Amino acid sequence: MIQALLAQGVQAFLVLLAAPLLIGHVRRVKARLQRRRGPSVLQPYRDLRRLLQKEVVLPETSSWLFRVAPFFIFSATWVAAALVPTFATDLLFSWSGDLIAIIALLGTARFLQALVALDVGTSFGGLGSSREVMIASLAEPALIMLVFTVALIAGTTELSGIAAAVLSPTIGLRVSLALAFIGFVIVAIAENARIPVDNPATHLELTMVHEAMVLEYSGRYLAVIDLASAVKLVMYTSLIACVFCPWGIAPPESTLPRYAIGLAAWAGKMLVAGTALAVFETIIAKMRVFRVPDFLGIALMLGLLGTLLLFVSRSL
Repeated sequence: MIQALLAQGVQAFLVLLAAPLLIGHVRRVKARLQRRRGPSVLQPYRDLRRLLQKEVVLPETSSWLFRVAPFFIFSATWVAAALVPTFATDLLFSWSGDLIAIIALLGTARFLQALVALDVGTSFGGLGSSREVMIASLAEPALIMLVFTVALIAGTTELSGIAAAVLSPTIGLRVSLALAFIGFVIVAIAENARIPVDNPATHLELTMVHEAMVLEYSGRYLAVIDLASAVKLVMYTSLIACVFCPWGIAPPESTLPRYAIGLAAWAGKMLVAGTALAVFETIIAKMRVFRVPDFLGIALMLGLLGTLLLFVSRSL
């Protein structure tokens, strides 16, 4: 009980502390690939500290929801990230680390963010909110279908059980699992507003999605939202690592050296994922907003195809 509680607490603060570092690593690698020196990997921490020290400027048309929503968005995202096993599966709340519950938490955070974007009444907020809802209406069905595919393979939607099933020799190499992996990557890119769906480094009206929704925030409120976005990226990266490549993760009742191996394995996975994301965003251009449904439709079709292949293979 004490060991599971400590592991859960370490994981909760680990994803929080590592989130800005992953953002800094992606920016650093992208700068190097573009033959620029680039900022330090610790620059996101400095940006958060600077925002926390700045004065807050609130729009005159904003309501109380505009002030409290960032903290609810951050809380829902942080709880979702804390439920995803990173370096160990022996967590106190591993029974609640269900893929459906995590999707519900992320959907709640997205709903609040779209709502506060409309609260101020600016054109940019409405633009970003409508685009975010459009992307969510396409990404969530695809994500549910992909979860359904993985659940049929592993026999459960609990992340600890999925990790154990993938590590077992009974799973082996499956085409459905490979299709689900590609679909999860597509949804993760869209959900985190990364290229080619959105460009987090731009403020152009024709391309903004996430940035348009938070354009009116400043000071500590903007710092909380930026940290929530970084935690969300770590959450999706850890989710893909836990479901599709859980190698190195510490099983229940592990010793301290085994936890250290799991932590090193998770750090290596984050390093590889951040580098892959930076390379992908460097070699590909941002697509038009009206091409996003086609992009997310690929993830939905992959989930449907993976499920159909499972049913066909079991009926033979």
